[in-house]
Amino acid sequence: MSLKSAQIQSHLDSLAKSHGALGRWEELAAHLCRIEQSTAPEIRPAELLVFAADHGFALSGIGDAARGMTTVMMEQMAIGGTVAAVVAESYGIDRRVVDVGAARPARISHPKLANRSVRMGTDDISHAPAMSLSELRESWKIGMDEARMAQLRGSKVLILGAMGTGGELVASCLARLLADAPLDSVWDTESTPLFSEPAAARSLIESATDRVLQRSGYEIDDAGLAEVCGLEIIAMAGAIAQAAKQRQVVLLDGVVSTSAALIAERMVPGSVGSMIAAGRSGTRIHDLMLEKLGLSPYLNWNIRQDEGSNALALYPLLLGAAAWCRKTIPTSELIFPNP
Repeated sequence: MSLKSAQIQSHLDSLAKSHGALGRWEELAAHLCRIEQSTAPEIRPAELLVFAADHGFALSGIGDAARGMTTVMMEQMAIGGTVAAVVAESYGIDRRVVDVGAARPARISHPKLANRSVRMGTDDISHAPAMSLSELRESWKIGMDEARMAQLRGSKVLILGAMGTGGELVASCLARLLADAPLDSVWDTESTPLFSEPAAARSLIESATDRVLQRSGYEIDDAGLAEVCGLEIIAMAGAIAQAAKQRQVVLLDGVVSTSAALIAERMVPGSVGSMIAAGRSGTRIHDLMLEKLGLSPYLNWNIRQDEGSNALALYPLLLGAAAWCRKTIPTSELIFPNP
């Protein structure tokens, strides 16, 4: 029998605290209980799972240093040099970075770094589909497999992150296709300075998404996703869908992981039931994507790193919510002094 929202709220109201006094922290606890179908939620162990890939349009005409940036950062994520890696380690959260399509392979071997490359970067979406259907499906399966392995390692919470040059613009394309985002709202130059001229970014988003819309309208199929998607995004979507099936809590990070969440919900309806939106990134596009999913983020810190940092910032509050939900004494067990 499924645990209903009313039953969860009844449990929370029975604890020794004023009703509703914990505000959105109480909402977060209820969210956890719904996902795990338990009034004693467990969020340890948790795992940070980061997918890495590059995008063909972003690699065209940029220097060798930029071309290798994703490789450098996924190596640093593995060895513990990035913000997300440092924070995860401080919380006792294991991490795994999965290369599904970086333009250059890793130069190191490390137990926290997996080479599952489908191809070395996507094609340039300004004039060609990003990937083939078979590559899209392979990436999806890799993501599902990674979520299954995380569960076998005991993970209760999957914290998602992404790495890759150009991922934010691809997420903007997906926002237009899957979240009905108006064209004028899908590009924010402050969060991604890859294009110095906003008009160039807008033009690329418009031309790439128009190809999809002209062929299939707003019923976006696999071929439409393959036209514009990133390897890391579709892998992340597969991981989200599988984690939802496994009743794992999925902590969404920023714009890129939220675009993957849109795909997961489109491909496997109901996946959103396992998602918790950590926080707003401070961009209109992210707000529109979260609205489409019906998710209300808990933090408003404008974190835009998209490597798991936003989700990690929420984790201590998640930990606290699970703890007080499990261990707070019920009001009925309080012993009052005799009058």
